[in-house]
Amino acid sequence: MRSTISPRAVRIANSTSGSWELADVSQTEGSWQRRDFLRGAALLALAIGVPVAGVSLSDLDASEAPTDRQREMMRRVSQAVLPATDTPGAGDVGVGDFVILALAHGLDGTREPAGSAEIPWAVPQYQRRDGSVRYVDWLEGTLSRMGNGDFLRRDDAGLHDLVARIDAEAFAEGADAHPWRAIKGLILLGYYTSEVGGSQELRFELTPGRFDPALPMGPNTRAWSSDWTAVEFG
Repeated sequence: MRSTISPRAVRIANSTSGSWELADVSQTEGSWQRRDFLRGAALLALAIGVPVAGVSLSDLDASEAPTDRQREMMRRVSQAVLPATDTPGAGDVGVGDFVILALAHGLDGTREPAGSAEIPWAVPQYQRRDGSVRYVDWLEGTLSRMGNGDFLRRDDAGLHDLVARIDAEAFAEGADAHPWRAIKGLILLGYYTSEVGGSQELRFELTPGRFDPALPMGPNTRAWSSDWTAVEFG
């Protein structure tokens, strides 16, 4: 079991055994073209099926560019959901940046206008003019409120407690439209479509491989990323 924050039955849509450590890219200070943003861009490119350059070098609205604080927040929150064990955690493999990019590109419907059911969770200051939710801003504001200040000064255990409280609220009865559900789903998607998640945390064997009609299963048995239609967490 990786985390006490349950993944909550999120299906994995793909897997890979490739590497995302790219050699070079045009840089612009303070923008999304920075080289250290490429791991998240590569994860997003894999998830939506476009070239990496089409993500990392696309012209995004300046209002969507994350602050350094927001990037660190997403890195640590991702790590809290899927911490390092005998394999690297989600924050270690660039999932935080993936989530920020995925939200900016509207992956999984995250740029659609919020309906009336979502308004209690997405108060007006976290909504765009078109009614869609600024998820990163919402998470930053929520953690600041719950943490009574600078939540990034908390140690990993303290931040995990805050994330666990948000998680419990988001998956309570009647909270289907809670913003955390979308963020968490993208954390899981980014991690389990990464090289580490798909071939180390999960087991990978090229299909068809061999047929084993019966295999011993235990509580620590890893799922197969190469059989993604059967992978379900929760």
